[in-house]
Amino acid sequence: MSESTQQALEQAQREGKYIRKVRSFVKREGRLTKGQAAALEKCWPTMGLEHQNGLLDFSQVFGNDNDVVLEIGFGMGKSLVEMAKNAPEQNFIGIEVHRPGVGACLMDADAEGVTNLRVFEHDAVEVLADCISDESLAKVQLFFPDPWHKKRHHKRRIVQPEFVENLRSKLKIGGVFHMATDWQNYAEHMLEVMQGNSHFSNQSSTNDYVPRPDFRPLTKFEQRGHRLGHGVWDLMFERVK
Repeated sequence: MSESTQQALEQAQREGKYIRKVRSFVKREGRLTKGQAAALEKCWPTMGLEHQNGLLDFSQVFGNDNDVVLEIGFGMGKSLVEMAKNAPEQNFIGIEVHRPGVGACLMDADAEGVTNLRVFEHDAVEVLADCISDESLAKVQLFFPDPWHKKRHHKRRIVQPEFVENLRSKLKIGGVFHMATDWQNYAEHMLEVMQGNSHFSNQSSTNDYVPRPDFRPLTKFEQRGHRLGHGVWDLMFERVK
C-alpha cells in the first residue's frame, strides 16, 4: 500500500467513514451480451440506483410506502425478478457487483414488465452503510453466497458477526434475514453467527434450519443439486430487538 493510500485511509477513519478491509467477493468481469448491454442502456435510468447518491428515500424511489426486500448478490437475477413479479405488493432492491448479472436482471425485469424492482451495481456492505436508512427494511435475502470453502478463506465469508450487526440496524423490528447455502459447513457457520446475536430469533421450529419457503424460487442450479443428492440449507432469523 502506498503512503498516499495509507494516509487517505487514516483520514477516512478519523472522519468516521466505514473502511472495508476484507472483501467477500472477487469481481470477475465477464463480457456483456448485446441483450444485457441494451437492457442496461434502456432500464438503468429508471431501475438503476447509484451508491454515490447516498441515503435512499424508499417512498420517492418506488412511489409508494410498501415493504422493501433487499437481496444481496442476486447473480443473474432470475429468481429476484420472479419474486418481484409474484409479489407486486412489495418493493425489491437487488445488489450485485458483476455487470453482466445486472444487465441480465434488467433484461428479464423489462421482459416481464416488473416495475417494483431497483438494482445497485456496487459492494453490498457499502450500500448498506451509505444508502439504507436504519430500521427501513422488511427483509434481507442472501442466497448462495460464495462459500469460500477453504479454511484459510473463511474470513472472507460475508456472514460474520460485524456484518450481521450492521445489517440488524437496517431491519425493522420483525424484519427477517433469510439466508440459503448449499455448503453444509457454511450453513453451520451462518447458524453459529446468527445464534450469537441476541437481537435475532430463529424462525426454525427445530432451532436450526427451515424448509425452503414457497416464495424463494427453486433455481436450475438447485434442481441439479437435488438430482445429485446435494443438500440446501435455509435459515430465517427475525429481528426481535
